[in-house]
Amino acid sequence: MTSPTPLRIDFVSDVACPWCAVGLASLQQALAQLDGAVRADIHLQPFELNPQMAAAGEDAGEHIMRKYGIDEARMDANRAAIRERAAALGFAYNVHRGSRVWNTFDAHRLLHWAALRDDARALALKQALLRAYFSDGENVSDPDVLVRIAGDTGLDAGEARRVLDSGEYADEVRAQERRFQQAGIHSVPATIVNGTHLISGGQPPEVFERALREIAEQAAGSGGVREAR
Repeated sequence: MTSPTPLRIDFVSDVACPWCAVGLASLQQALAQLDGAVRADIHLQPFELNPQMAAAGEDAGEHIMRKYGIDEARMDANRAAIRERAAALGFAYNVHRGSRVWNTFDAHRLLHWAALRDDARALALKQALLRAYFSDGENVSDPDVLVRIAGDTGLDAGEARRVLDSGEYADEVRAQERRFQQAGIHSVPATIVNGTHLISGGQPPEVFERALREIAEQAAGSGGVREAR
């Protein structure tokens, strides 16, 4: 019996990125389809869409329309498309008029801390944060919310509170953000496989599955990050 091919997957994303939620769900569905063919080691990497976002947050609709230069009709159409894609993956996208966008830096610090302890728990925390933000409309910059979610995913809530209160891992998160930006990652989600193959965007599961299967078969070598087809 052939052993599964090990793949390192760096998933670069933001908690406040709807296509990142879609992309992560698609990636996981693809990996389930590839069960036995690959052994994936997923590393969550930080990216902030809005690093200057104030603590009070901002109306999500106003923010999106200003940032991307679109009108309300286009924004509503975009949200409908995301809602449809998310629903097909079993993810509830409930962003609506009146929703807010929040600063996500502390969420990334918490994810970094979780990954140092257990990659599987970090992945569970990431999924819970995405659900909290996009499905439940929670403020993922609120320390109380972050601590509760950490505890709900099996992490030590007291230690999570200490990390958030201390400002710990801020330098490490900033360094990782710079690392991937310097590697050419300027939009998310970005899925980097074995440090060499880039799958851009919230692709459908079949696209992830095909790309991962091809990469595994090729036993991807070294070199610069390149687009996976």
